[in-house]
Parts: sequence; C-alpha cells; structure tokens
Amino acid sequence: MLMESDGPVPKKSRLVNSVDCAMEEAPSNAVGVNQSLHWTLWQILDSILPTGGFAHSYGLEAAMQSRMVNNQEDLRSFVIQVLENTGSLLLPFVYCATKSPDTAAWVKLDQLLEATLTNEVVRKASTSQGSALLRVAASVFTEIQALQDLWRTFLGSKSVSFHHAPIFGLICGFVGFNSEMAQRAYMFVTMRDVFSAATRLNLIGPLAASVLQHQVAPYAERMVQKWRDRDVTEASQTAPLLDALQGCHAYMFSRLFCS
Repeated sequence: MLMESDGPVPKKSRLVNSVDCAMEEAPSNAVGVNQSLHWTLWQILDSILPTGGFAHSYGLEAAMQSRMVNNQEDLRSFVIQVLENTGSLLLPFVYCATKSPDTAAWVKLDQLLEATLTNEVVRKASTSQGSALLRVAASVFTEIQALQDLWRTFLGSKSVSFHHAPIFGLICGFVGFNSEMAQRAYMFVTMRDVFSAATRLNLIGPLAASVLQHQVAPYAERMVQKWRDRDVTEASQTAPLLDALQGCHAYMFSRLFCS
C-alpha cells in the first residue's frame, strides 16, 4: 500500500515523473511528415551532396584576380551583391517551380532561364549544377516516381538545359517543401558556396568564414523577404558588374574554379 508523503519529492522522482508526462503527451505519430522533411532539407543543403556546387565561385575568383575583392570587407560586400542578384534574378524561378511542381511548367521555366542568361559562363555553370542535382535527386529519392520519370524522359534531350534554379525548385516541390522553405534554402546554398570558394582561394580562413557567414545571414534573410514570391516576369539582373566579372572568368590565364 502506497503512503502519501507531505515532504518534498526527491529530485530523481520529479525527473522521472516529468519524463513520463512528456512521453504520455507526445502523439504516437510524432515522427511524421513534417519531421521527415527536416531530414530531407538538411540532406539537400549538405555539402556532401555531389551536385558540383563547389566547382563554382560565383565570380569571386575573377573578382580577386581583377583586384576588386582583396580582403574580408570586400568579401562581405561581394557576397551581399551575389545574394541580391540571386534573389532578383533566380529566386522567381525557384518560387514558380516549387509552387507548381509540374514537368510541363518546369520545361517552360527552364527554357525561359536559358534565354535570360546571356552570360555563357553563368549559363554553363547553371546547367552543369542543375543536371547534377537532378541526377543525384533521382538516385537518392527513389520513392518519388516523378523524379525518376523526369530523369528518364529528358536525359539526353535537347529541349531542356536543366538550369539549377528551376530544377532546385521542382525537386523541392516534389519532396514536399513549401515555396518559402525552398527559396530560403536556395539563398543559403548560394551563400554557403561563395564562402567555400573564398576559403579555398585562401582569401579567408575557415573560422573567419564561419563568423562572416553568420554576420551576413541577416542580409540574406532581408533579400529573401525582398524578392520572395515573385513571378518570373519580374526577374531582373541587379548587379551588372557582377555579371561582367563572371563572364571574364573564362578568359583568365589560370583558374581553380569553373566559374
């Protein structure tokens, strides 16, 4: 027979009781669809995913050789310009592809971006990353039949170019991300890759790059809020100098990156 006690409950008993309450309140399907999406998102953003993003510097290597980026403060300004241009030019394609994850609509978006990107270096970088991303996604997310069909249907086709922004949005739509999550993820991938390039180019150390990335993150969020949820008819180039620098990459005598 249990006896009631007027004294304080021992710490161990309180801890056990609190855990028991938490376990009782947790629903049986706690690991549901939303939780699974977190793991998928982290995998898509993981640098280990072999999409070729780290082969491109977004014009940073050319900017350094032209002496336009010389130090950490220059790098900060450069990254902010890249984020601004990514938001204004590419985020609309991510948004439209995620909002309506349809193959026919994606083909039109891909063809439109092909016509929009007049810079050959940028265009080739976009298509190489996009095709690699689709190949990886089709191999990893085998449970999504739409991705398998997309890869088989358009593999080797000359009607599409597999540009990175619309294919990124399409994959996000297929796996179940909402458009806000997809757009913010795309901006993060862009920021991450530029800082990775800066580290490999010995412009900044890994620790300093992490600190600077944390400091630039609020700017990235502002760009997301500024340019999010826009139609592709509103896509625009906001950094012409950056576009020119990226175009100069192909004419450099020696280079580490593809773009």
